[in-house]
Amino acid sequence: MPPASPAPPTQPPLALDTAGIDTALGRKGIADGGIYKFSIPRKDTIDDGTHVLPPALGLTTGINFQPLGNNKPAINGDFVMTAPEVQKVIQALRKGNIDIVELHNHSLTDNPRLFYLHFWATADAVSLAKALRPALEATGLVPAS
Repeated sequence: MPPASPAPPTQPPLALDTAGIDTALGRKGIADGGIYKFSIPRKDTIDDGTHVLPPALGLTTGINFQPLGNNKPAINGDFVMTAPEVQKVIQALRKGNIDIVELHNHSLTDNPRLFYLHFWATADAVSLAKALRPALEATGLVPAS
């Protein structure tokens, strides 16, 4: 008789208003190891001059909510943007009191040219999600389904 399959891992409960976060961001996140996260690909095709680059290579905007208690998370992640989107995202994050950690690029030959902005903050979960929404809307991401 073959050995029994291990039980699928259970997710720890998230002490966050995930429904409120989803509503504020206009997207549905997923629980993964105690973190509530979003990974949103760009709608445009990215290439390096010879190959189309799939979103799985890190060409997504990632947002993570790590519960700290009392519906307060630490958030972090990074936005993937084109040059015309950079200032719009910076302004939206600053308006929402979200700290900008760094802005950089990864490749020399990507088309369109992409920039990555890392961010961090702690506050009420839904307030942070509401502050992130304008930054998401300033970038060319795949629309929410």
